[in-house]
Amino acid sequence: MRQRLNLILLGVRDVAASVAFYQALGWRRSTAGSDEFALFELGGVAVAFQSREAFAADAGLPDREPGGFAGFALAYVARSAEEVYQVMAKAAELGATVTRPAGPNPWGHSGYFTDPDGHLFEVLYEDGWIFDEHDDLVL
Repeated sequence: MRQRLNLILLGVRDVAASVAFYQALGWRRSTAGSDEFALFELGGVAVAFQSREAFAADAGLPDREPGGFAGFALAYVARSAEEVYQVMAKAAELGATVTRPAGPNPWGHSGYFTDPDGHLFEVLYEDGWIFDEHDDLVL
């Protein structure tokens, strides 16, 4: 089996509201999917939003209220320190909860917010990250 990750699934309270939030951050929704299952292509990996209820039922698990640290975060690697502050400000303007404001740290700049469903998102910049001609991260 080859090492890979193709799809990140996020359970949300309102698919349309989550789509609107991420589109307002500048993400482009894929034409694939439906009103109940929205996809965003992220350069070889996709993130999908579906209702928490449907996702929990499909996984055979009970749903629980969002919130608290889940040991998981989405991360956006910015191309500059300034971009970290811009993205964090835009997310806050759109109703995200800033859990740690953007600021300098020993390796660069970063901040954290949670989206309207409580999913943790880090925005970071650090010298040394490399992107290819398709804007995909190169490790």
